[in-house]
Amino acid sequence: MKVLIILSSPNAVGLTAACGEAARHGIVDGHSPARLVNLNDLKIARCAVHNDGWGTCRIKHRCQLEDDFQSLHDTIKQAEGYVFVTPVYFGEPSEPMKAFFDRLRRCEATKDSASGETSAMAGKPAVCVAAAGGSGHGAVSCLTAMERVLNQLGAEVFDFIPITKRTRDYQLETIHDALIAMTTAAQVVPSRVTQEGRRRPLRRRR
Repeated sequence: MKVLIILSSPNAVGLTAACGEAARHGIVDGHSPARLVNLNDLKIARCAVHNDGWGTCRIKHRCQLEDDFQSLHDTIKQAEGYVFVTPVYFGEPSEPMKAFFDRLRRCEATKDSASGETSAMAGKPAVCVAAAGGSGHGAVSCLTAMERVLNQLGAEVFDFIPITKRTRDYQLETIHDALIAMTTAAQVVPSRVTQEGRRRPLRRRR
């Protein structure tokens, strides 16, 4: 399982960065490839609400505002699992994370399943981490906001993990273990009917 870690932090040695590393180690220990992207290293502007309010995102499912979002959007499509790690600001995800979510949601949540269109994240597992480095308040409301976006994108949230300075040591271990569990979880392949009319047995794959 190819897992993409998206975090948002200007501090390379802070709590959010430590959460990203814990996730990366868990993915590797689960024998899966991991890629980590820090939104603070990219140029992703907030949604400009083009034209009639939607621009190209509703019909073409591509943002017409050109910056680093396009390449990250392509990476999202290729990934098979996700980890979203954000610091908690005012009880919400960080501004870079919200800008990314807003634009991704406009491109992917507008796909019409009745027309054969499916969100790039549909049915794929995700772990959400809210790192409250200050008072420790707001982590739950931050995770609730992330849950709402991922539900709209069709992702299957595997776990929600709040972490504070006081819970750092054992919650970093929780993040690590959650990613081992997510990457090694057996996936059941649906039974298929053979040409002879017999049903093949279920196989499990990783």
